Amino acid sequence: MSREFVPTTEAERIVSLDVLRGFAILGVLVMNIQSFSMIGAAYMNPTAYGDFTGIHRLVWTLSHLFADQKFLSIFSMLFGAGIVLLTARREAAGLSPASLHYRRSFWLLVIGLAHGMLLWYGDILVTYALCAFVAYLFRKVRPVPLTIVGAIIFLVPVGLFSFFGWSMQYWPPEAAQQSMANWLPGAEEIASDLAVYRGGWLGQMVDRLPLVAKHNTFLFLVFQGWRAGGLMLVGMALYKWGVLAARRSRRFYAILAAAGFGIGFPLILAGIARNSAAGWSFEYSMFSGSRYNYVGSLGVALGYVAVVMLLSMAAGRFTRVLAPVGRMAFTNYLMQTVICTTIFYGHGFGRYGYVERGGQILIVFAVWVFQIWFSGFWLRRFRIGPAEWLWRSLSYGGLQPMRRTAAE
Repeated sequence: MSREFVPTTEAERIVSLDVLRGFAILGVLVMNIQSFSMIGAAYMNPTAYGDFTGIHRLVWTLSHLFADQKFLSIFSMLFGAGIVLLTARREAAGLSPASLHYRRSFWLLVIGLAHGMLLWYGDILVTYALCAFVAYLFRKVRPVPLTIVGAIIFLVPVGLFSFFGWSMQYWPPEAAQQSMANWLPGAEEIASDLAVYRGGWLGQMVDRLPLVAKHNTFLFLVFQGWRAGGLMLVGMALYKWGVLAARRSRRFYAILAAAGFGIGFPLILAGIARNSAAGWSFEYSMFSGSRYNYVGSLGVALGYVAVVMLLSMAAGRFTRVLAPVGRMAFTNYLMQTVICTTIFYGHGFGRYGYVERGGQILIVFAVWVFQIWFSGFWLRRFRIGPAEWLWRSLSYGGLQPMRRTAAE
């Protein structure tokens, strides 16, 4: 094996990044399970399906406040940091990082497309891969310009939301009616969706393909690409400043947490109040009402980063538990899809549409316990997770060592 194809070793890993990645991969399931278990409209509009009272309303409120877009924001920042980390290491060894980066991004795109088309339309890997192709070009930009450009890119959807909300009065009636039906589907549409995902895999795939195409084209261009791409640049800046490597002072992280939570949570709570007052109407909540959480989620995400860095600096049980989960984040992400589609879809136990939000969160806790245990169990025997091994082998153009040796 040539020097060019030597992947990052275990000793070279930055533990705080693994811990943050582990924290984020567990957190994303809090929101993703709603997409796995209920009709698509219920993810954006909590009144579209199911019981929205009592414990179920409380679970949604807490999930929206603490999870919705927060952990995906962290992942985007981590992805940007990973680009800087990988390319800097290659360049320090006197090697060009471009070919490796673009191979990694290409194979992530392929795996993401397979994940979306074959298993679950909510895949985010394609978005990260597409953004990574462009984000690479910014890897050597200084932190301050990176942060400014990243913030501007991140805020583009806020302007788009405002424009779409204003332009709604000029929409053709057919387009308005279709959008309304997507936001609050009728009984016939709901019954059709339930039948598809309580049915067999082939029927699901027929329904899923146009959804995947929409996610990776229209939604990428108006929302996902701007958010992920902008936050990748912010993540590059944070890594260069040492923020994501737990290299700043405790005082710095305490201030960051206070500022992030202090700005983020009030914005999100205001959004919940305004959307509730509007009755979760499409006219308000789809565009104007969604801006509160979109912006507030970044503040909360930065607050989480600060808290996780503080806990990582203590190097206690929190670090020991979450670092293995983060080292296997790719595997755990795909595993969550396999577990949840088996529970909810018709080719498995067929519980799609039957489990309310209160029951969903119990499943989330159970998956967390399993993945924490499994990650530690696996990494005591193997160097990397199976999905990481596949991605690494494809990227480096050869089978990578996986099983630990006796000396390790």
